[in-house]
Amino acid sequence: MVKPAFSHVTQWVFDLDNTLYPPQMRLFDQIEVLMTEYVVEALRVDRAEADRLRQHYWREHGTTLAGLMAEHDLDPEPYLHAVHQVDLSHMEPDPTLAAHIRALPGRRIVYTNGSAPYAERVLASRGLDGLFDAIYGVEHAGYRPKPDKAAFETVFSRDGIHPDRAAMFEDEPRNLKAPHDMGMRTVHVAPDPHEADHIHHHTDDLTAFLARLI
Repeated sequence: MVKPAFSHVTQWVFDLDNTLYPPQMRLFDQIEVLMTEYVVEALRVDRAEADRLRQHYWREHGTTLAGLMAEHDLDPEPYLHAVHQVDLSHMEPDPTLAAHIRALPGRRIVYTNGSAPYAERVLASRGLDGLFDAIYGVEHAGYRPKPDKAAFETVFSRDGIHPDRAAMFEDEPRNLKAPHDMGMRTVHVAPDPHEADHIHHHTDDLTAFLARLI
């Protein structure tokens, strides 16, 4: 049974993209296009090279932004503003998911590698605004991204998260390694499971999974 595995949890940490909305909404597709366009303009390269660099930065530094900052001393704020100018008109509210999140006992936060203002817009489009005690973006971790353990430590220290009483919901498997090592219960939210020692649970339906916990 799943519920007993979360009986100690009083702090709930949710990633945003492809976690609090399903991948089928393809919101990150828009962001990837905007990131590529930003790299084209910032580095004066063609689109193919920008795509290659974006993937290189993601692999080596955790995010495109982290790579641009590390290798080109890029100012993060204009970048974060530009790449999050996405169309949310196709996003659909999920009142059942909202009800299940509201029913979770204790403190609930969102922690994303995107920006907090972007997260607030997405949550509103999903009908999930007002449910979380705090929303943290990459800016709250000094622009260090997940999966960097120091990024988690910065945000969790700021919020007062106690990992031994917390759970992390995340679509990217590598972003669950640090939370697991810190003592958190980890849930991989994605269409397909990823077998790894640092992943305790997998679900392809966050709403249904949360229904089993309340």
